Amino acid sequence: MTGEVFAAGTICWRREATPEGGARTLVLVIHRPKRNDYSFPKGKLDPGESMPQAAVRETREETGFKVHLGAHMGTIRYNLSGGRRKTVQYWAAQVSERLAQAGRFRPNSEVDAIEWVPLDAVRERLTYAADRELFDVFLDLASRDLLDTYSITLLRHAKALPRSSSTMADHLRPLTPFGQDQAETLVPTLEAFGAKRFYSSTAVRCRSTIAPLAHHRGKLVRETDAISQDRWDTGDLSELRALLTRIVSRRKSAVICSHRPVLPDLARELALATGSPSGAYLNAAAALPTAGFSVFHFAKHHPEAGILGVETYPLQH
Repeated sequence: MTGEVFAAGTICWRREATPEGGARTLVLVIHRPKRNDYSFPKGKLDPGESMPQAAVRETREETGFKVHLGAHMGTIRYNLSGGRRKTVQYWAAQVSERLAQAGRFRPNSEVDAIEWVPLDAVRERLTYAADRELFDVFLDLASRDLLDTYSITLLRHAKALPRSSSTMADHLRPLTPFGQDQAETLVPTLEAFGAKRFYSSTAVRCRSTIAPLAHHRGKLVRETDAISQDRWDTGDLSELRALLTRIVSRRKSAVICSHRPVLPDLARELALATGSPSGAYLNAAAALPTAGFSVFHFAKHHPEAGILGVETYPLQH
């Protein structure tokens, strides 16, 4: 049997107050009885799942903690029996003190114990070298106080009725039935990043794309001409810049739904607003198919760090 097995997981962390009045970082390590090993929460993708979606689900199933994803930590690849290969992606995921103390973990056949380990003792507790190498990425962010992050996601609207097939104004073009399915399919993957604010172009196709996600999160969509294609066509980016400045200043995870021609300027202005370097990576992050999106990660307490990483997701069908 040949093929590739995909899995996803998290490095969960939290802060604990110390007797001296400070705080220390603790990292969650799980024990698996079948292998008698110590590792991080992870598991294989269910049919139709994305990597982020699986990382959140597996973390909840194995530890009882419902998390949202922070910065991407990296990918581990290794060989399995039968000529197969396994690929595992990981994200940092903060667990609040309230959730950590709620005691929702239940031992099971896959994970019989969990342990919150002090940051400086994690490497020696891990069984596998690949996990230790992954943890070094996490440790580097921790050493620079960059674990506490938020994300800004640039989302291209789903498939809309073509201009040529309708005499209606461009901003009124609706999603096709396929585009409506795309908008619904987006929800579990985007929800994994825990956005708190949602912004949309005033065009119907953008509003309809982001609406299912906002509804799932119980949030309102803030509609604005600043990121509409009609405003972009005028060449005036002043309102777009002002909007991004406001979003960045709040340091809360957000999703921005806009149009293909607008996305490159959104990416460039996002880099400028955060003092991040320009480069080809911005063009790559903005070159999205319908219903594709890119997630930009930033440090909450160190804005000078700029963009910590970018993940790009063409929608899987």
